[in-house]
Amino acid sequence: MKIQHMAFAVRDAEQALEKYRAFLSAGDDAEIVDYAKSKTRVALFRVGGIEYQLCQSLEPGGRFDSWIEKRGSEGLHHICYAVPSIENALDAAVAKGGALKTCVACGVAGKHPHPEGFVAFLEEEVGGLEVEFMQLYTDAELVEYASVKGI
Repeated sequence: MKIQHMAFAVRDAEQALEKYRAFLSAGDDAEIVDYAKSKTRVALFRVGGIEYQLCQSLEPGGRFDSWIEKRGSEGLHHICYAVPSIENALDAAVAKGGALKTCVACGVAGKHPHPEGFVAFLEEEVGGLEVEFMQLYTDAELVEYASVKGI
């Protein structure tokens, strides 16, 4: 298991990115993407080989907006762990009392395709953070799921 990405809930992705650039000298190569399906704007860049996602809801009450309002501040929203077998990771989590969460963007609970691989979320938080598992696609799966765009 390794960290695939870390997602931060922010009020304004562009402003948050400017702080990363100014104070941490990170994010100079960032890409800002709007995802229509999840109504989210995301600044994407890498730090130490890990993808950072600065996630802004494009509508009041959206996934990241409501998370910020509930907690009263921006912050680390979830960590995505790359696993060799998503089925094994989910089976282990459920066997220990975990439950599958419905993906806000896709409306699916459990394993489902996303742009980079199969993903699933747990209902339970760990240390106040959402947990996402991702099984990266094989080369053949990359071709098969090439039509899965955005989140």
